[in-house]
Amino acid sequence: MWGGRFADKPTDAMQAINASIDIDQRLWRADIAGSKAHAAMLAAQGLLTAEDDGKIQAGLDQIAAEIEAGAFTFSRELEDIHLNIEARLTERIGEAGKRLHTARSRNDQVATDFRLWIGEALARAVAGVGRVQRALLMQAEVHADWAMPGFTHLQSAQPITLGHHLLAYVEMLERDRARLRGARDTTMRDCPLGAAALAGTGFPIDRSSTAAALNFSRPAPNSLDAVSARDFALEALAALAIALTHLSRLAEEIVLWTSPQFAFARLSDAWSTGSSIMPQKRNPDAAELIRAKAARVTAHFSALASIMKALPLAYAKDLQEDKALAFEAFDAFDLSAAAMAGMIETMIFDGARMAAAAGAGFSTATDLADWLVRDLKIPFRDAHHITGALVRRAEALGLPSLADLPLGEFQAVEPRITEAARATLGVDQSIASRASYGGTAPVRVREQIARWKETPP
Repeated sequence: MWGGRFADKPTDAMQAINASIDIDQRLWRADIAGSKAHAAMLAAQGLLTAEDDGKIQAGLDQIAAEIEAGAFTFSRELEDIHLNIEARLTERIGEAGKRLHTARSRNDQVATDFRLWIGEALARAVAGVGRVQRALLMQAEVHADWAMPGFTHLQSAQPITLGHHLLAYVEMLERDRARLRGARDTTMRDCPLGAAALAGTGFPIDRSSTAAALNFSRPAPNSLDAVSARDFALEALAALAIALTHLSRLAEEIVLWTSPQFAFARLSDAWSTGSSIMPQKRNPDAAELIRAKAARVTAHFSALASIMKALPLAYAKDLQEDKALAFEAFDAFDLSAAAMAGMIETMIFDGARMAAAAGAGFSTATDLADWLVRDLKIPFRDAHHITGALVRRAEALGLPSLADLPLGEFQAVEPRITEAARATLGVDQSIASRASYGGTAPVRVREQIARWKETPP
């Protein structure tokens, strides 16, 4: 490509480190779309003849068909997807193919291609998150009133409903969808095409027409920024990392819930693996791998941020590494979202096991403290102290819950306590009482499910 400037060919090592075709060939659809829009604009501006434009459009369509069919040979000697397609186009249509690169550079070309690819990938990610949400909503509706322990510090805290627990992830993931959509808006706002190498071009091009043809909001207003910006990719990877953090938290709970020690849930055979030596094992490998992929995507965001932080304007070859990081991050996310949706859709919960665990660890103690405040008008801090003393007494007697403590023991600590207080200590009563907006009471859970069904993800 630059034989007019250099007499010698690059060494094998130079060619190996410089070539990116093994990675960026995934941009081929975006590259062809950008080239078709650019050629049409050049023809409209009188910079290409209609005949040349027709040849270019037809030739690019033929190349797309070749790539789709697996009949296209990608060459490392041609470095990247842009030169591979341009060389094949010239081979097919002759002189007209050499005119396509008028008024553009690989700098604005790759920035445009990368934005187009990221935009489509973000749309897929939004859809993937939506599938996970729908699976969670389905399970939440079925289990809106199923009791389970709620935890803080992974210790029994208060009884909640399984539906309420699952809806918590629906809410998290909805914020993730908003971030992913916002990242897509950023990505598809400024079209770099026509910024050329860094300074714009002296040809009378129409950048607004190419931006519109490629579904961007506008042409990028500054040519230096257009070719060097990768903050759209950083924003996309950040949104992916946060979303995968949420999926990883859910994956961790699946690992816990499906262990014999918890036994709250069982994965289907389709989402379980076995052991090469222990025939009884059912391993939640997909959930474990989601946890690991969350770490990798976070690392990819950090890597791209580290690349970008030291780059002066405008383009530098360091930016060639951005695509490998983004491609792998989106691959990991798409796979993780599909796996999580599949696990949730087919998971079977053990209601009896969860209900038994819901009352463990004196989980309804707060209900007694609330009764003391509500019925005896005792200040909450005093009620907290009284309840703590009663928990200590129940533990000393080896009782599993406050409800098993004789009334006389209650009255030895606070004489005004009656049987009415003991009636608040059941798991179902505790759950039903948490009926504030956003609470775990089944009536509130069903309200939230109905809200989600009005505008499903």
